[in-house]
Amino acid sequence: MRFVFSKLFYALLAVGLVPLSLSWNRPLLRWLALTYDLLLIAIAVFDAWNAKLPDRVNLDRHFSSRFAVSAETEVKIEIANRTSRDLSLVVKDEFPPEMKLTGAREARLNVEAQTAGSFTYWLTAPKRGRFQFGQIAVRFSSPWRLVWKQTRVGEPIAVKVYPNMRRAREAELKALGARSFVAARRKSQWRGEGRDFESLRDYVQGDEMRHISWTATARRGKLVTRQYQMERDQTILIAIDAGRLMTARIEKETKLDSAVHAALARMSAARAGDNAGLLVFGRRIHAFLPPKRGAEHLDAALEALYAVEPEMIEPSYSRAFEFVAANSRRRSLVVVITDLVDEEGSRELLSSLKLLRPRHLPLVVTIADRDLKAVVREAPEDEHEMFTQSVAEEIIHLREAALRLVESQGGLALDVTAAALAPKLLEMYLRVKERGLL
Repeated sequence: MRFVFSKLFYALLAVGLVPLSLSWNRPLLRWLALTYDLLLIAIAVFDAWNAKLPDRVNLDRHFSSRFAVSAETEVKIEIANRTSRDLSLVVKDEFPPEMKLTGAREARLNVEAQTAGSFTYWLTAPKRGRFQFGQIAVRFSSPWRLVWKQTRVGEPIAVKVYPNMRRAREAELKALGARSFVAARRKSQWRGEGRDFESLRDYVQGDEMRHISWTATARRGKLVTRQYQMERDQTILIAIDAGRLMTARIEKETKLDSAVHAALARMSAARAGDNAGLLVFGRRIHAFLPPKRGAEHLDAALEALYAVEPEMIEPSYSRAFEFVAANSRRRSLVVVITDLVDEEGSRELLSSLKLLRPRHLPLVVTIADRDLKAVVREAPEDEHEMFTQSVAEEIIHLREAALRLVESQGGLALDVTAAALAPKLLEMYLRVKERGLL
């Protein structure tokens, strides 16, 4: 039984000090004061024992939306008093300590009979994963208001913190500029890119000669050009490496976090008509979503990615690519988001690419720790900068050599910083479609 004495109790206790102060030569007053104090304490303890939070008082916790990384989420505590008397409550919520608190998680409320009250605060999650809320602590006044009784209501609940879709869509918009995805597709049609025939139109200066329809030209008596559109219903499979090198941190997040948001940006862009799938692998396959499109598929991707964490072991590219070959029969653009150190350290990746070719088109995307080209751009001013630039140049050379080997095996390669990963991946995807490589 947990309780604390109220202000009323201490006021009544102070009243007992009056006869005690006058009891210097009056033992009877001293005994009366002692009897009064003991009786007051006994009554207060009985009041605490008898105090119970009524069953018709309900406390509930509500969230304004699902939690996402670095996004502020409103938490609302609602108190419904369905009893016939007014209640004075102090309510304190137990939130995950890893989250950043904005506002006060504790409030004192006077809830009248047959009414409800509430208070709100805000939480920001620092990373993806599962976080635990505890019970709601409630301190309420006893029937005689001599004590505050404390109890806990509700059950601990776990909440999921998902990748931030706003960040993914901002990357998509950054890659496409001010155009929507549909506008980008229409621009490609106008330029005559793609492989699917759409329609015929009059020739305009700049059209390629290979697109001229000579039969239509002979029939109409003027040059006519075939207009193509980018193929729809194509397939892209994003394979995310969750191995040792993806544990490296860039600012406040790991390389795996950057890969997750880039993958979601690409899957969000699939509303243009393509099917996007997802594979997360380390030494084994952690998650797989067959290629589809639509809002439900994107929600499934969020569920698959919210709890994924990198492992401190090397990934098995051969196992991952064998899985892709066995489960993706249709020709696909297989985007492998990983990291490379040099040709020697990337030997398994390079030797495993043959498992994807020639049915699939692999695109190996590597995440650099920093913009090394910016490091070597300026002339060094001292010995330390000269040493730094020489190391950066060597790393650039080794990474480029490994990526050239990827291209020599019929794949595509892209080396970017974490900040540029999502928009550059989307730009590369558009180029692949416009060039008709699938």
